[in-house]
Amino acid sequence: MDCSQVRRLARQELPRRGLTGRSSDKPISPTIQKERKVLEEHQYAVGDRVEKLCVPCGEERGHVVVSLNKRGQISRVNCPRCGVKTAFKKGKTPTGARHSTKNSAPYDWTRTYRKGQTMTHPTFGFGEVTAVIEPQKIDVLFSDKVRRLIHARPQS
Repeated sequence: MDCSQVRRLARQELPRRGLTGRSSDKPISPTIQKERKVLEEHQYAVGDRVEKLCVPCGEERGHVVVSLNKRGQISRVNCPRCGVKTAFKKGKTPTGARHSTKNSAPYDWTRTYRKGQTMTHPTFGFGEVTAVIEPQKIDVLFSDKVRRLIHARPQS
């Protein structure tokens, strides 16, 4: 049997199986399905924020990604409030309620902030002050990552 006969037989077999012969209709191997699934999952970077239950704090809060494994999955996270680094286990969904923006004031660069205060930034959304770096700089944990903002600036 030569190549042309094999191709002819393959074309005759496809319609019986319900396939049209287009590449989009061909069955996908399990290996390719796994690779596509990995690519579709959200890829995190060091410094991004994820929700996790913090046992020492006793509440669910945003944690900062500290390290990733070879596959790009989160391996360790850091709690910005208590400073504890813990392992991150995928598949555990958050159980507590999300932070409410009703109790947080809009961000104002002239206002002085303390650690633990919340704010609503016009671009980044809801955030919590995690550290006062300098008299006029603060680190704020937003939904995507920690960002450094200015505060306590005099009005010009």
